Amino acid sequence: MANRILIDVEENLQEPEWLGRVEPFVEKVMKECSYDGEEVSVLFCSDSFIQNLNLTYRNIDAPTDVLSFENGERYTDEDGNTWLSVGDIAISLDTLPKNALYFEVDADEELKRLLVHGILHLHGMDHGEEHVEKGVEPVCEMLKIQKKILCALESEHLIK
Repeated sequence: MANRILIDVEENLQEPEWLGRVEPFVEKVMKECSYDGEEVSVLFCSDSFIQNLNLTYRNIDAPTDVLSFENGERYTDEDGNTWLSVGDIAISLDTLPKNALYFEVDADEELKRLLVHGILHLHGMDHGEEHVEKGVEPVCEMLKIQKKILCALESEHLIK
């Protein structure tokens, strides 16, 4: 059946030239995870927008790189297809290059990491207090799966 992937950019932000490559990449991630018949939305936003989300929903008054909001509701569209709305992902375009510098990777690799990370969170995975750290091998299951997916899709490029 495949998946339904909705991509958007915060109002008043310039649409990145690579935006059209996000949907096919997310579809490949979801296929790697054997997710089918699901709907996910991805919003690219500013630090101020994601900071407001972080404050509202997590009581943390600071920007972050990625937030995931699980949904889990099923609905039937106008064509009679039933979808599982897994939720929404917000990714800060301001934090993306800062993370890339910190991890000493290019923006493309960091964008792929944030997308995979958000998708795994939408499926109930969590990493507790462990976070991705430069030069540190992941211990928790979520971050190991994330690394495996990123390795499998290493040849995919969003930002060229």
